[in-house]
Amino acid sequence: WPVQKTEYGKLLPLLLMKFFASFNFAVLHAMKDTLIVTSKGSGAEVIPVLKGGFVLIFAFLAMIIYTKLSNILSRTKLFYTTIAPFLLFFVLYAFVLYPNRESLAPHASADWLVSVLGKNREHFVAVYRYWTDALFFLMAELWGGIVIALLFWGFANRINSLQEASRFYTLFSAGGHVGVICASPLIWFFATKYAGSNYGYTIQWLMSLVIFGTIAIITSFTFLNNRIEKVNETAKDPKPQESFKKSLAVVLRSPYLGCIALMVIGYGLSVNIIEVTWKAVLKLNYPLPSDYQAFMGIVSGVTGVVSFLLALFVGGNLIRNFGWYKSALATPLILGLATALFLTTYFLFPSLLIVTGTLNLIVLTGAIHNILCKSMKYCLFDPTKEMAYIPLDPETQTKGKAAVDVVAARFGKSGSSWLQAGLLELLATSSILSITPYLAPFVLLALAAWLLGIRYLRTPTLQDSASVSTP
Repeated sequence: WPVQKTEYGKLLPLLLMKFFASFNFAVLHAMKDTLIVTSKGSGAEVIPVLKGGFVLIFAFLAMIIYTKLSNILSRTKLFYTTIAPFLLFFVLYAFVLYPNRESLAPHASADWLVSVLGKNREHFVAVYRYWTDALFFLMAELWGGIVIALLFWGFANRINSLQEASRFYTLFSAGGHVGVICASPLIWFFATKYAGSNYGYTIQWLMSLVIFGTIAIITSFTFLNNRIEKVNETAKDPKPQESFKKSLAVVLRSPYLGCIALMVIGYGLSVNIIEVTWKAVLKLNYPLPSDYQAFMGIVSGVTGVVSFLLALFVGGNLIRNFGWYKSALATPLILGLATALFLTTYFLFPSLLIVTGTLNLIVLTGAIHNILCKSMKYCLFDPTKEMAYIPLDPETQTKGKAAVDVVAARFGKSGSSWLQAGLLELLATSSILSITPYLAPFVLLALAAWLLGIRYLRTPTLQDSASVSTP
């Protein structure tokens, strides 16, 4: 067991934070896809529009605001100021925006836009028509980049050494997987409980759980911060007061951070291209919101179980026994195999896409790809990526994480969205399924760039400190 008795006071609150952060992520992920994909006049084609423009713009704005606030607020106040808007929005959406969703939707002007732009561009108009759902999609997408990547992992990186990280980080991932496992049956239960009646009750129950989880994260942080972090910080952290442009320029010129960005962009680009195609097939198989969300809940639960087992028995042992480099390589290699499996099934059995009731094989291979992608991300990708930040100085670490984990991560997803949206326009089609053959080569390029980034980051500091013995 890689934990000493004296370390439980630090480990357990961090595990609780990761549990609820991943629990919320699983619920939000299932809800945002269900709302967007199954809405009238919408579909999987709307996802590239949202990720390629709407989410990317706000992610960049969030990075700017976070970086500026990091210059004027203490780390404690920065945490509270960053997470508070999520909590407020979740309450607002559950009890105000969603119950009034149809009355707030500008159907008349949206219908007019469809008549002007054409039916094949209806997926653009869907973002405007259901703007409340687009806002929810935005906040759900930012949760992973801001709350998990910046707030949780940033806090963990500050209070753990590289040696501790090599022992603790896969345990944090395991705690997150338990959160995903717990979220899955709840998603399925509430989706099926109100199937065919008022789907709004499903939204309100699930959002209530997310609100509770957010409060639990804040409480755990407060407890641990009072016990550990305040010893090392004053009311206002001593930090160089450089201008925003100057500090951002330092981050952007760092080859080291650039290679971490290659890892993040490579993951986002390769995963998102396949995922959107899979979700388009999934909608054909499960057109009703309750059925779609119930299936996503099952996938989320299986992902949690697989991720938990990998993190507990594989991830930590792999890092400690084989070092950072080989552990970092495992994710792109396994994702490449999962991508090959899905695309082979998709291209060898194209008739399955047009025969009602025979989509199960493609849905299954897509689910396997989705489960492996997320399992490897939580088991090895996140721990190895976060370990790469620890050798950096505090200033570069704070601003670098904001630039990489918020903006670069969005570029990974947005890059695939731009490709998808561009091909939809070029081929004058509104179906994601028709452009999939043209997207496959870009997955290979993304995986290659990812591997190059890992190769550059192979430094003695990372490799040696990852391969420490268990206490």
